Amino acid sequence: MEIDKKIVDFITQHHVLTLATSVDNIPYTANCFYAYDEPSRCFIFSSDEDTRHIADVQKNTLVAGSIVLETNTVGKIQGLQFQGVIEKNIDDNIKKKYLKRFPYARLMETTLWTLKLSFVKYTDNRLGFGKKLIQGTVK
Repeated sequence: MEIDKKIVDFITQHHVLTLATSVDNIPYTANCFYAYDEPSRCFIFSSDEDTRHIADVQKNTLVAGSIVLETNTVGKIQGLQFQGVIEKNIDDNIKKKYLKRFPYARLMETTLWTLKLSFVKYTDNRLGFGKKLIQGTVK
């Protein structure tokens, strides 16, 4: 799945995503700082292994999430909803990309994770009221 440039531009202009996990039909959300790796279509984020959302991911790697531009102006509404699969990162190039965006993370002891996108729905009212770009398949 290739991701439309308008979507990639939106993703790279932001740095916080809301991650939604679920185990045994019990949902949970977390906000995560991220870097984006366009070639692999994945978000890179840092989280300790003892957090609730990572404990959930150990049992169910399929997650959903969103990134939103906060605005009161209807004509400027933009947002991304997505699904994907999370795995622990072991790739040095991915780590370098995250540390380039968040250099202070070098001072922290944490684990990096990647969220590989399988579905994205981007809403951008600047392109027309309720205009959506949809790519991939909802699972």
